[in-house]
This record gives sequence, structure tokens and C-alpha cells, in this order.
Amino acid sequence: MSSETLAIETRQLVRQFGHRDAVNGLSLQVRPGRCYGFFGRNGAGKTTTIKCLLNLLHPTSGSVRILGLDPVRDEVAVKERVAYVPDAVAFYPWMSVRETLDYVASFRPRWNDAAERTLLARFQLDPTQKATALSKGQRTQLALIGAICSEPDVLILDEPTSGLDPIVRREFVEAVIGAFQDGGAGTRTVFVSTHLITEFEGLIDEFTIIDNGRDILTLEADAARERYRKIYARFAQEPANLELPGAQAVRRRGREVEVLTNTDAEGLVDRLRAHSPESLVTEALSLEEIFVATLQPGAAAA
Repeated sequence: MSSETLAIETRQLVRQFGHRDAVNGLSLQVRPGRCYGFFGRNGAGKTTTIKCLLNLLHPTSGSVRILGLDPVRDEVAVKERVAYVPDAVAFYPWMSVRETLDYVASFRPRWNDAAERTLLARFQLDPTQKATALSKGQRTQLALIGAICSEPDVLILDEPTSGLDPIVRREFVEAVIGAFQDGGAGTRTVFVSTHLITEFEGLIDEFTIIDNGRDILTLEADAARERYRKIYARFAQEPANLELPGAQAVRRRGREVEVLTNTDAEGLVDRLRAHSPESLVTEALSLEEIFVATLQPGAAAA
């Protein structure tokens, strides 16, 4: 890791609830300008970690830094440079969409009016509509507009697209997030916790998978795709004495064999080729498949 100021850093972060460790010794290093994926099952500790980043929860032990600042000691400075969209979004019910955005903008040192107009039109939100009349998806859209138009240095998203329909989700991920990062000349950071990993596939630069509050895997996305491979082989007849050491998972269906590996794909290909397959194909796993392979190795090739 270089000496540049990290966008997000946690060191041996622990957050306990009673005798339970929701986050247990988690260390993250997120460089500026990255789109960083934060993946885990329900209850893995993702939202608790994010709340510690934002000083919504105090760590039991360990440390947290945002842009080199302590979220507790430097709370105002951090919140001026960070925007957050939670899974559950709520607004003052008596405010309209227009009044809500004006209210959010009043707390921000900068506001992109052009981006606001573009996003209101893209999401087809009526500025005169009251917050109480908005659907869950529309409330999420409004929160996203407020977060992006403030032009934060760090955008933290906790399941940001869970309330959006598939068309709007795709538009948000491909256009909105991409445009947000492009507008920052390589300095704006997106930290996204999501179950919809596939929709962020093309944007994620690096990711961490956590389970039971611990870091299970941290990799650059390209390195992960290079490392995790799926191999398909079909034989003229069902192969006998097929030994595949180093395979993470093997699925056999008669003459067909499917192998998952995260270590020695070339060696496994050579072993399969020695049995004279009719066809042999190797492909990279998607980030979602890597997530499944990491947490449920036996199910990865299913």
C-alpha cells in the first residue's frame, strides 16, 4: 500500500453487542478513486462496519479513519466529505422532493445543480410530490440524488439498489455511479455493500468478503477473475480414475465434468486433457460466483 491518504481504513475493528462480536478484527484499506465492494451474507457485519465508519456506532476496539480523519474527533469534517445512502431511507414527511433536496443541500459545502436536474429527469421524480407519497424505490432514488449531487469524496452505499426496479437499477449502476466517479478525476471513492453483486460487476475494482465479522477474502477484481476459474470437460465416455488435486469443487454428470479452482487451473486442465476430452473449456468466475465459492465451496459448481 502506498503512502497516499486512504479513503477508508479500519485497523482491527471490533464491535460487540453484548457478548457477540458483530465485527471481529476487521482491517480494510480502500484507496481513493476506487469502487470497492463489501460483500457478505445477512448478519455478516457489513452494516455494523458502515455505521462505525460514520460514527453512528462506536467501535468496541480498533480504529477507523475516513480520508485520514477520525470520524469521532473530526465528525463535521468527515460528514462534509462523505455521503451515505442506507438500505432503509426516510425523509421528513411534510417536505416535497424539492424541499428535501434544498434541505440536504443546505448542509453541504458544494452542490451540483446540473446533476440534480439530470437525475430528477432520469428518475422521473416530481419535485412537488410529498415524501409521504413516494414509493420505497422513489425514496431510494431521492436519497441517491442527494448523495451524488453533494459531490462527496467518499460515497458509502448500503444496499443502494434494493428498492429499485431492474431498469432503474441498471441505469443507476452504469450511468449514475460511473458518472459520479468520472467527475472526480480519479479521486472519488465508492464503497458499496450489496447483495446484487452481478449488477456492480463491471464497476468493482477491489472487494472484501466478510463472514461472522471477519475478512475472509480481499482481492483486486481482475486478480480474482484470473485466480478463480471454472473448467468444463466432456468425454466420449465417463472417465475413470480421474484425480483432480487442488480442485475446490468437482461436479460430475455422466460424461461431463465441471471443476472449480482458485489455485492451479493450468495443472487441472493438463490432468483433464490427459483423459482425451471431446471438449475442454476454461472460463473466469464472476464476482458473484467467487462470493458463493468462497462462502459455500461445495455449492460453487452446482
